[in-house]
Amino acid sequence: MTKNDCIFCRIAKGEIPSATIYEDEKFRVILDLNPATKGHALILPKDHWDCLYDIPEETAAGAMKLAKKLAATLRDRLHSDGLNLVQNNGSTAGQTVSHFHLHIIPRYEGDGQKIGWVPGSSSPQELDEIKKMLTD
Repeated sequence: MTKNDCIFCRIAKGEIPSATIYEDEKFRVILDLNPATKGHALILPKDHWDCLYDIPEETAAGAMKLAKKLAATLRDRLHSDGLNLVQNNGSTAGQTVSHFHLHIIPRYEGDGQKIGWVPGSSSPQELDEIKKMLTD
């Protein structure tokens, strides 16, 4: 995919209209067209990177700082009870657009959303084996 074919690049650069709630020189934040809850927003970098594996650390940090700022705004103005940050990488993980983006999903008591996973289990031996694989 080229930058010209990327719908999020075109939205981030203002070529496609969006419900923009924040913009600066590096990011555009839009309301999701198919929201999980009221106020569900997407942080879109204006430059293109497919996913977290590709994005420069400084830009990733900037997205997180912006998420923190917006979280307070969503809580204060929409009276949300909580918040999920979701960032998917690869189709197996649920990424549907190959442009790094961070979902900010306000949560409300009784909103019916179930964002999460089914907890598994690991033996102490398995945890030790994985730890060694990641630290040796």
